[in-house]
Amino acid sequence: MNFTFRPLDPLRDSELLHGWLTHPKAAYWMMQDAKLEDVERAYMEIAADEHQEALLGLLDGEPAFLMERYDPAHRELAGLYEPEPGDVGMHFLVPATDAPVHGFTRAVITAVTAYLFEDPATARIVVEPDVHNKAVHALNEAVGFVPEREIQKPEKRALLSFCTRERFARAVAA
Repeated sequence: MNFTFRPLDPLRDSELLHGWLTHPKAAYWMMQDAKLEDVERAYMEIAADEHQEALLGLLDGEPAFLMERYDPAHRELAGLYEPEPGDVGMHFLVPATDAPVHGFTRAVITAVTAYLFEDPATARIVVEPDVHNKAVHALNEAVGFVPEREIQKPEKRALLSFCTRERFARAVAA
Protein backbone atom coordinates (compact mmCIF):
# COMPACT_ATOMS: atom_id res chain seq x y z
CA MET A 1 0.00 0.00 0.00
CA ASN A 2 1.29 3.40 -0.99
CA PHE A 3 0.80 5.74 1.99
CA THR A 4 1.84 9.37 2.08
CA PHE A 5 1.34 12.00 4.77
CA ARG A 6 0.26 15.61 4.73
CA PRO A 7 -0.34 18.15 7.47
CA LEU A 8 -3.94 18.20 8.59
CA ASP A 9 -5.82 21.40 7.76
CA PRO A 10 -8.15 21.93 10.75
CA LEU A 11 -10.74 23.85 8.73
CA ARG A 12 -10.62 21.95 5.46
CA ASP A 13 -10.41 18.51 7.07
CA SER A 14 -12.67 18.97 10.11
CA GLU A 15 -15.82 17.60 8.49
CA LEU A 16 -14.02 14.40 7.49
CA LEU A 17 -12.43 14.10 10.94
CA HIS A 18 -15.73 14.76 12.66
CA GLY A 19 -17.23 11.72 10.96
CA TRP A 20 -14.25 9.59 11.92
CA LEU A 21 -13.97 10.75 15.53
CA THR A 22 -17.67 10.55 16.42
CA HIS A 23 -18.18 7.05 15.02
CA PRO A 24 -18.81 4.43 17.74
CA LYS A 25 -15.68 2.51 16.65
CA ALA A 26 -13.58 5.57 17.62
CA ALA A 27 -14.80 5.44 21.24
CA TYR A 28 -11.25 5.44 22.63
CA TRP A 29 -10.72 8.92 21.15
CA MET A 30 -13.40 10.17 23.57
CA MET A 31 -14.98 12.56 21.05
CA GLN A 32 -18.28 10.70 20.48
CA ASP A 33 -20.40 13.74 21.32
CA ALA A 34 -18.15 16.32 19.66
CA LYS A 35 -19.73 18.90 17.39
CA LEU A 36 -18.01 19.96 14.17
CA GLU A 37 -16.81 23.16 15.91
CA ASP A 38 -15.30 21.05 18.72
CA VAL A 39 -13.24 19.08 16.21
CA GLU A 40 -12.15 22.27 14.43
CA ARG A 41 -11.14 23.85 17.74
CA ALA A 42 -9.26 20.77 18.95
CA TYR A 43 -7.23 20.52 15.74
CA MET A 44 -6.64 24.27 15.53
CA GLU A 45 -5.12 24.02 19.02
CA ILE A 46 -2.88 21.16 17.86
CA ALA A 47 -1.86 23.12 14.74
CA ALA A 48 -0.90 26.12 16.89
CA ASP A 49 1.12 24.04 19.36
CA GLU A 50 4.86 23.66 18.77
CA HIS A 51 4.86 20.38 20.72
CA GLN A 52 2.37 18.45 18.59
CA GLU A 53 1.03 18.05 15.07
CA ALA A 54 -1.71 16.20 13.24
CA LEU A 55 -1.24 14.56 9.85
CA LEU A 56 -3.56 12.82 7.46
CA GLY A 57 -2.36 9.54 6.08
CA LEU A 58 -3.26 9.21 2.42
CA LEU A 59 -3.71 6.06 0.39
CA ASP A 60 -3.25 6.79 -3.30
CA GLY A 61 -3.78 10.48 -2.49
CA GLU A 62 -7.06 10.00 -0.58
CA PRO A 63 -7.42 10.51 3.21
CA ALA A 64 -7.27 7.08 4.86
CA PHE A 65 -6.24 7.66 8.50
CA LEU A 66 -5.24 10.21 11.11
CA MET A 67 -1.88 10.41 12.85
CA GLU A 68 -0.85 12.68 15.70
CA ARG A 69 2.76 13.20 16.75
CA TYR A 70 3.58 14.91 20.04
CA ASP A 71 6.47 15.62 22.38
CA PRO A 72 5.72 13.47 25.45
CA ALA A 73 7.87 15.69 27.67
CA HIS A 74 5.41 18.55 27.04
CA ARG A 75 2.07 16.94 26.05
CA GLU A 76 0.01 13.90 27.02
CA LEU A 77 2.62 12.25 29.23
CA ALA A 78 4.29 15.24 30.89
CA GLY A 79 5.01 14.26 34.49
CA LEU A 80 3.76 10.67 34.03
CA TYR A 81 7.05 9.05 33.04
CA GLU A 82 10.71 9.98 32.66
CA PRO A 83 11.16 11.05 29.02
CA GLU A 84 14.41 10.32 27.23
CA PRO A 85 16.02 12.38 24.46
CA GLY A 86 14.51 11.33 21.13
CA ASP A 87 11.15 10.24 22.57
CA VAL A 88 8.18 10.93 20.27
CA GLY A 89 4.56 10.30 21.21
CA MET A 90 2.05 9.02 18.68
CA HIS A 91 -1.67 8.40 18.20
CA PHE A 92 -3.33 7.00 15.09
CA LEU A 93 -6.91 6.42 14.00
CA VAL A 94 -8.12 4.25 11.16
CA PRO A 95 -11.72 5.25 10.48
CA ALA A 96 -14.55 2.74 10.53
CA THR A 97 -15.56 1.41 7.13
CA ASP A 98 -18.29 -0.74 5.65
CA ALA A 99 -15.68 -2.53 3.52
CA PRO A 100 -12.72 -3.41 5.76
CA VAL A 101 -9.53 -4.55 4.04
CA HIS A 102 -7.68 -7.39 5.79
CA GLY A 103 -4.33 -6.17 7.11
CA PHE A 104 -5.06 -2.49 6.48
CA THR A 105 -4.74 -1.30 10.09
CA ARG A 106 -1.48 -3.19 10.54
CA ALA A 107 -0.18 -1.61 7.32
CA VAL A 108 -1.18 1.81 8.72
CA ILE A 109 0.63 1.39 12.06
CA THR A 110 3.66 0.06 10.19
CA ALA A 111 3.64 3.13 7.91
CA VAL A 112 3.13 5.52 10.84
CA THR A 113 5.99 3.98 12.82
CA ALA A 114 8.28 3.99 9.77
CA TYR A 115 7.36 7.63 9.09
CA LEU A 116 8.26 8.66 12.65
CA PHE A 117 11.58 6.79 12.48
CA GLU A 118 12.46 8.58 9.22
CA ASP A 119 13.43 11.48 11.48
CA PRO A 120 16.95 10.62 12.69
CA ALA A 121 16.23 12.48 15.96
CA THR A 122 13.52 9.92 16.85
CA ALA A 123 15.06 7.29 19.11
CA ARG A 124 11.92 5.83 20.64
CA ILE A 125 8.17 6.08 20.03
CA VAL A 126 5.86 6.25 23.03
CA VAL A 127 2.18 5.29 23.04
CA GLU A 128 -0.40 5.32 25.80
CA PRO A 129 -3.56 3.55 24.63
CA ASP A 130 -6.43 2.73 26.97
CA VAL A 131 -5.70 -0.46 28.92
CA HIS A 132 -8.94 -1.97 27.59
CA ASN A 133 -8.07 -1.40 23.90
CA LYS A 134 -6.76 -4.93 23.30
CA ALA A 135 -6.88 -4.58 19.51
CA VAL A 136 -4.43 -1.68 19.48
CA HIS A 137 -2.16 -3.42 22.03
CA ALA A 138 -1.83 -6.33 19.59
CA LEU A 139 -1.11 -3.97 16.68
CA ASN A 140 1.48 -2.09 18.73
CA GLU A 141 3.23 -5.31 19.69
CA ALA A 142 3.21 -6.47 16.06
CA VAL A 143 5.43 -3.51 15.09
CA GLY A 144 7.77 -3.76 18.06
CA PHE A 145 6.16 -1.88 20.95
CA VAL A 146 6.84 -3.31 24.38
CA PRO A 147 4.47 -2.48 27.24
CA GLU A 148 6.22 -1.02 30.27
CA ARG A 149 3.46 -0.33 32.80
CA GLU A 150 -0.01 1.05 33.34
CA ILE A 151 -0.33 4.73 34.13
CA GLN A 152 -3.26 6.85 35.22
CA LYS A 153 -3.97 9.76 32.89
CA PRO A 154 -6.69 12.29 33.71
CA GLU A 155 -9.06 10.74 31.14
CA LYS A 156 -8.11 7.05 31.24
CA ARG A 157 -6.02 4.20 32.57
CA ALA A 158 -3.34 3.74 29.90
CA LEU A 159 -0.75 1.15 28.92
CA LEU A 160 2.56 2.97 28.50
CA SER A 161 4.53 1.23 25.72
CA PHE A 162 7.73 1.97 23.82
CA CYS A 163 9.21 1.04 20.46
CA THR A 164 12.84 1.55 19.54
CA ARG A 165 14.12 1.76 15.99
CA GLU A 166 15.83 -1.63 16.44
CA ARG A 167 12.69 -3.38 17.74
CA PHE A 168 10.66 -1.92 14.87
CA ALA A 169 13.21 -3.14 12.31
CA ARG A 170 13.16 -6.64 13.82
CA ALA A 171 9.34 -6.74 13.98
CA VAL A 172 8.79 -5.72 10.36
CA ALA A 173 11.54 -8.03 9.11
CA ALA A 174 9.93 -11.05 10.81
